[in-house]
Amino acid sequence: MKSARRAIELVETFAAADGWLTASELHERTGMPRSSLHGLLRTLHEAGWVSADEGQGRYRLGVRALICGTAYLDRDPVAVHATRTLEDVRSRTGYTAHFARRHGDEVVYLETRESQRSTHLVSRVGRTLPAHATALGKALLAELTTEEVDRVLPAELRPLTPNTVTDRAALHEQLAQVRDEGVASEVEESSLGVRCVAAVIPYRIPATDALSCSMPMEHSSDLAAIRLEEVLRDAADELGRTLRKAGIR
Repeated sequence: MKSARRAIELVETFAAADGWLTASELHERTGMPRSSLHGLLRTLHEAGWVSADEGQGRYRLGVRALICGTAYLDRDPVAVHATRTLEDVRSRTGYTAHFARRHGDEVVYLETRESQRSTHLVSRVGRTLPAHATALGKALLAELTTEEVDRVLPAELRPLTPNTVTDRAALHEQLAQVRDEGVASEVEESSLGVRCVAAVIPYRIPATDALSCSMPMEHSSDLAAIRLEEVLRDAADELGRTLRKAGIR
């Protein structure tokens, strides 16, 4: 069991890294004994989960990670319905649309339909962001009670930009507003130059999934945001009805 846990920790460490990592860097980040680390790296490399640059003594994720990640989406019964909805939202708004799921204190982007005129790469499939810093995450956190939110979130709320709300009391005020309005929003909290709105997909209680739409600040206005909110509410409600009718829970 310990070896399995360490192998998973290594894979997650690679996933969080920007590029190659040496064995020494992995030791510093994980604290694993060097003898165990080298054995696990060899096993993961042989299984295709890790790629190795033998000449430089460094490692990164292997293609097996992509294969398994793709299999998750291929087998998710919600994904095919969400994809059609994203294409409709993009068509109706002209902006980039996202489908994401909350995983603990993060949101995971499962599908994206990028606007043809977009100049901001807001997300990619498989990317994770702190829930408190995104419209998607706020929409999903608002499904929880205040006590549940405090248990889910870390003690310190990490900023992604200077605009990220990191004060817990202020965040709870935002979540209360989301519960009242049924839609969440954020302005340059997760990415500078981008404004987002989001709505949960009502097919589970509490909701685990949400849709969002992002627009560049140069095209942003309060009226445009209100229009996006209306489109997303309708799209999320319709998708929720489709999923419930299909028996997907």
